[in-house]
Amino acid sequence: MLKLARAITQLNVWIGRICAWLIVPMFLALIADVVMRYVVGNVTIWTAELAQLIFGVYSVIAGGYLLVERAHVNVDIFYGTWSRERKAKVDLATSFLFVFFMLVLIYQSWDMAWESFEKRETSMSIWDPYIWPVKMAVPIAGVLLFLQGIVRMVADWRVIKGLENDPAIWGKQAPEAPSP
Repeated sequence: MLKLARAITQLNVWIGRICAWLIVPMFLALIADVVMRYVVGNVTIWTAELAQLIFGVYSVIAGGYLLVERAHVNVDIFYGTWSRERKAKVDLATSFLFVFFMLVLIYQSWDMAWESFEKRETSMSIWDPYIWPVKMAVPIAGVLLFLQGIVRMVADWRVIKGLENDPAIWGKQAPEAPSP
């Protein structure tokens, strides 16, 4: 079980790190748009749309990585002051909401993505790129986030039970033991 949890976490970490590089082509497309528009005086029809498509993938696919790093938005007014065990109890008590939301998201987004793929859906703009690959990223991202959420729930359960909780699951090194 621990090996599976580590594999899921490492997959999400790997995808998150690669996804971070999507900012480069997005940035270059927007710079090209500005240069073409204001320096050359010629408007490009594809750069802004390409940046939007890249951002669509960028914004959904790294959800599992964000969960590994606990980087999702959190209301820390109370939560930030709680013990690790109390946080785990609250997280586990509310995990049914996560499971329900993720199952609905995966199911609905898969239908949307598959329909888009079957139609070979395009943006219907002047450039007219395929948009089904971006739509396909949503259910893939949903599955990655769901799997990481299950890993998180198991880790919370282990915290509550007082069991050793392998920090390698979260993609971080275990702190060194203090020297005597």
